[in-house]
Amino acid sequence: MDGSTPEIKRGRKYDQVIAGARDVFLAQGFEGASVDLIAKEANVSKATLYSYFPDKRILFIEVAKQECASQAERALQVDAPDVPVREMLTTTAHKMMELLTSNFAQRIFRICVAESDRFPELGREFYLSGPKLLEDRLSAYFEHACARGELKIDDIELAAMQFQELVKSEIFVKMVFNIIEKPTKAQVDRIIDGAVEMFLARYGV
Repeated sequence: MDGSTPEIKRGRKYDQVIAGARDVFLAQGFEGASVDLIAKEANVSKATLYSYFPDKRILFIEVAKQECASQAERALQVDAPDVPVREMLTTTAHKMMELLTSNFAQRIFRICVAESDRFPELGREFYLSGPKLLEDRLSAYFEHACARGELKIDDIELAAMQFQELVKSEIFVKMVFNIIEKPTKAQVDRIIDGAVEMFLARYGV
């Protein structure tokens, strides 16, 4: 490839191609996903697939971008500004944990890491649609909470990223390395309760 990105064609079978490719990429990874297999899963001809995406790399990036954005938009909602801090942190942490421990998040994270040299732009998209999206939403909430006198934070962006890392403690890493397959409710509650308590101990008023 010459490094240029062809314009993606969008037609009546575009969603069909994306859906088929999503299932194949998540199951097989980038290398294992053949064009034949993707076309079969999408129920389209190879010619139709190539008419939408002339390069498997472009298709892979488009699938990953859409899935990251879709999953994050559904999962990473931050409650209204007037919700009490402890309640908001706890609710948001549970939403985060649900996403982080999902089959999608685990698979796409491994693919992003495995293909980071080949697709540096994919890592950026994953970051923007996940951690950065939540950072922005938490930061907006923290500003309101500080104005109400419930929190005292000098560096709001740092605090937003710190909270995310607290919620990722132990469970996410163990799942990434296949030490555990799925956490129990008790394990999740332990991590979330600890994350909220530590955050409030540092920034609570």
